[in-house]
Amino acid sequence: MKAKIILTGSVLLFLLLFASAYVVDETEQVVITRFDKVMRTATSPGLNFKLPVIEKAVYYPKNLQMYDGDPGQIPTQEKTYIWVDSFARWKIVEPATFFRTIGFIGKAQQRLDEIIDPAVRNSITSNKLIEAVRNSNRELDTFELGLEDIKKDQRPAFSIEKGRAKLTQGILEQAKPKMAQFGIELADVKIKRINYVEQVQNSVFGRMIAERKQIAEKFRSEGKGEARKIIGEKERDLKEITSNAYRKAQEIKGEADAEATKIYAGAYGVDPEYYSFIRTLEIYTEALDDKNSLVLSTDSEFFKYLKGYPKTP
Repeated sequence: MKAKIILTGSVLLFLLLFASAYVVDETEQVVITRFDKVMRTATSPGLNFKLPVIEKAVYYPKNLQMYDGDPGQIPTQEKTYIWVDSFARWKIVEPATFFRTIGFIGKAQQRLDEIIDPAVRNSITSNKLIEAVRNSNRELDTFELGLEDIKKDQRPAFSIEKGRAKLTQGILEQAKPKMAQFGIELADVKIKRINYVEQVQNSVFGRMIAERKQIAEKFRSEGKGEARKIIGEKERDLKEITSNAYRKAQEIKGEADAEATKIYAGAYGVDPEYYSFIRTLEIYTEALDDKNSLVLSTDSEFFKYLKGYPKTP
């Protein structure tokens, strides 16, 4: 019986110790509460103890947490409506204060929305669109074929005074003190994405299409000019080649005629009668055919070789 009492007591003592012990991880911090009242906090890793049953351990993360805001439609200083999507990083630095003011991690998102969204909206509406897009007046390292002359004539239509980095720093400075009252340290706030609303997008796309059509028309015009230049050079070269060929042909023909005349003259000098006979036969061949009609007297000199040719027996 005594042994059973000792065993039962040991089990109860073990259960009591088990219920009163809690472990704090390196990435955690614990708030010990008694009837929802904060008694103490434990931020160092290791084994700790609390009163069983009446005290509870509420665990909170110690590392950075992510906040992802909902995209919102915000007008800029020029009354241009844009969609702005922001995000932030935060952590719990005073778990006791966090427990009293917020209580649960899930509710922290709502508090962050209530503080960060107005800060983002104030920053965007107080500045021009270019301030939220770029950080400096540095010339963009971009190249687009066909826009060289356009960009050369254009002057910068904007001047960056703050830039995106200073805008986000201003959002952080505006929201950070307000989050401190909840035991939260706001580590960083950034703008994740900026986009035009649909109406402005259509206007921007229309302007881009018109600009590209202008570039295309410029290329077509330059292409037509180059084509006319090539065709003109081709016709000039063709005329030059034809002219040189004709001149060469005439030179060759002239040399051939001179050589033929020389030969004919030599033949005529050797036997004038034979030369006259050959030339007359050539004329007969050209003049007397089935397509031509020729009426001459029989005493005509044209047929002297036919008349004087003796008949064969």
